[in-house]
Amino acid sequence: MRGKADVVVVGAGPSGSFSALTAARMGAEVVVCEEHKEVGLPSHCAGLTSLGGLKRLGLHLPEMVVENEIKGAVFYSPSGREFRVRFAYPVTFVIDRVMFDKHLAELAEKAGVEFLLGTKARALLLDKGFVNGVSLKSGENLTSKIVIDAEGCASTLLKQIGLQTFDKSLVVNAVNAEVDRVKDVQDDTVEVYFGQRYAPGLFAWIIPRRDGSAKIGLATRVGNPSEYLKHFLNTHPIAKKKLRGAAVKNASYHLIPLGGPIPKTYYNGFLAVGDAASQVKPTTGGGVVMSLTCAKIAGESAFEAIQQNDFSEGFLSRYQQRWRRAIGFDMVVMRRIRLMLNSLPDQKLDRIISLCSQWRLSESLQKVRDIDFQGKALMPLLRSPAAWTVALYSLIASLTSPF
Repeated sequence: MRGKADVVVVGAGPSGSFSALTAARMGAEVVVCEEHKEVGLPSHCAGLTSLGGLKRLGLHLPEMVVENEIKGAVFYSPSGREFRVRFAYPVTFVIDRVMFDKHLAELAEKAGVEFLLGTKARALLLDKGFVNGVSLKSGENLTSKIVIDAEGCASTLLKQIGLQTFDKSLVVNAVNAEVDRVKDVQDDTVEVYFGQRYAPGLFAWIIPRRDGSAKIGLATRVGNPSEYLKHFLNTHPIAKKKLRGAAVKNASYHLIPLGGPIPKTYYNGFLAVGDAASQVKPTTGGGVVMSLTCAKIAGESAFEAIQQNDFSEGFLSRYQQRWRRAIGFDMVVMRRIRLMLNSLPDQKLDRIISLCSQWRLSESLQKVRDIDFQGKALMPLLRSPAAWTVALYSLIASLTSPF
């Protein structure tokens, strides 16, 4: 094991591997510390990722990573009303998250990154107010010029240097699972289920695979997600028919921060990225494309700091300025949408879904070209009178909500 490197990355998830890959391709010596003994495990994500986002990042996935291509979605209101959106072309991939994580790690290794598996970073090494590496659980130290924190929601390193962690008032507990079969679900269509009874704080989902199996799950801001999933499977008037007799397996649990990025993602000799920085879409809880976008910027910023031999907050603040230019507007818009949705009782969600269908809002949504950057995508969408009507009703409903 190397005792030092230019860059130490903590965590071998997508944001960790991609920031490492970016810095290594530019010429930095990079080491990734991963506490688990295998990249990609345990898997916590349903793996629904936009095609456009991956292409924009220059990622072309091998066949073994892609489980399905999705062209549409059905949104079910709490009472079972539905709103359908259909595209003429695939807009998202269903990916095998374990294989995806491994693929990114393999790309990074080919670029010269060293992965230390089964190696937990216990704490940051600090000298005169600068981070200069990590101490490992094994008792060894790994020194570096800069540390990129991609440890996920644990946020232990952030706390050590006094940086604010994710907004605990806007966090949900998610459960992801698989079923061996599903009935009456189009194989290229995702199904989304809203309702305080089933998934308060987000929604439930059915994501089909090509082989007839599916990924299912939900997230909730209150209670036990496992109990909510059982309730959803057994009592939802639509979903229970589609999932009747299916064997549920491989359940996993994790937190999803929906409050938008943390206020400060840099420190002397330190950058935070991905879930650690809460760079997650507040509307859907999706984080892959957003975190990879920021990870690329983190890798570039780390290498620029090495070139300039400047690891001060002043220099590294460029990282935050750049990712804010890339995703900041969209994050602000999506956070406001999340707060509005959280305030709506079920009967008003029913009304909004009905309005979407009655006004044929799907025709406007078909013009949306980028499902990741939802703030920018909504601007042309709101030229539609139907969209304005739904938006206005939603706003009034949220302001008059008893919750």
